[in-house]
Amino acid sequence: MIRISPRLLAFARPILPQSCLILPGSWRRALRICRPHPILSGMELDISELRSLALRHARGRRTDTAIPRVTIGVMPEPTPPTPGIYAPGICLVVQGAKQVMIGEHDLRYDAASYFLAAVEVPATGCIVDATATRPYIGLSLTLDPAAIAALVLDLPPADTAASGPGFAVSPLTPDMVDAWTRLMRLLDTPGDLAVLAPLYEREILYRLLQGPMGPRLRQVGRSGSQLSCIRRAIDRIRRDYDKPLRIDEIAAHAGMSPSSFHRHFKAATAMSPLQYQKSLRLQQARVLMMAGPRDAAAAAFAVGYESASQFSREYARAFGAPPARDIARLRRAGDLMDGF
Repeated sequence: MIRISPRLLAFARPILPQSCLILPGSWRRALRICRPHPILSGMELDISELRSLALRHARGRRTDTAIPRVTIGVMPEPTPPTPGIYAPGICLVVQGAKQVMIGEHDLRYDAASYFLAAVEVPATGCIVDATATRPYIGLSLTLDPAAIAALVLDLPPADTAASGPGFAVSPLTPDMVDAWTRLMRLLDTPGDLAVLAPLYEREILYRLLQGPMGPRLRQVGRSGSQLSCIRRAIDRIRRDYDKPLRIDEIAAHAGMSPSSFHRHFKAATAMSPLQYQKSLRLQQARVLMMAGPRDAAAAAFAVGYESASQFSREYARAFGAPPARDIARLRRAGDLMDGF
């Protein structure tokens, strides 16, 4: 009998009876493919132009647009759970829906909501609502900390003592849709991009700062905030992912005591520093094996593992199959990493 995660039962509604995805590794739970949340007709009208703009300018499944750090994603079918590193950014879904797991957090976002990450987080995501005639369409904007810092300086002082995860799904607002629509219209008038794109991006950031994640996002623009300290630690872990993790050194680099660092790191990323490093190592090993003729043992040692057998066990738990079988599947599918 298929057992479904209790956290997912609150919103899981099958499209067809007995229609489900079996999730690998840490996602080894059955996730019912979900319909999108009901959308108000007014909001549907608001996003129709945005959806049309995205489809018109999409070139395949992933398109890096002429607008700096803005990407269009289009997927004509549901996808299996795929691990990846989510950079700080916002994803706006204008059609379809996506499911993401970060640590113990299960998140779903669709055309009534957006996903925001204020820190780099290892995550596993899958498209759960998409068809050939009604594909999943998502727009992502990678955050620029300098732009956030400049905007925060122009805003009235506000409480930034926020705790909790450095990521969330929040309700979409008409103001956010309007700003995104004006930004995407610039793809039709490329001569206006250099002048107007920074203005519209600034407005989007302003709307985010006014939203539920505003206090957390403000910390991105403040060099001494808790979240900025955690981001410094994340940068260090990402740079030295193949070296032994020494919590005392990382905590000192972040300007925190070891106990405070561990607590705030887990609050922001939903995982411990060691879990974070392990996820980075496994994903980098996957990239190495996909990129060229490198076996599991060589990839394991390259990313810092001392035991090839331990690497293979942890790889299979994370990706649902041993290294050789997983890489063969990815090459057949022509896919590798997940993102917004």
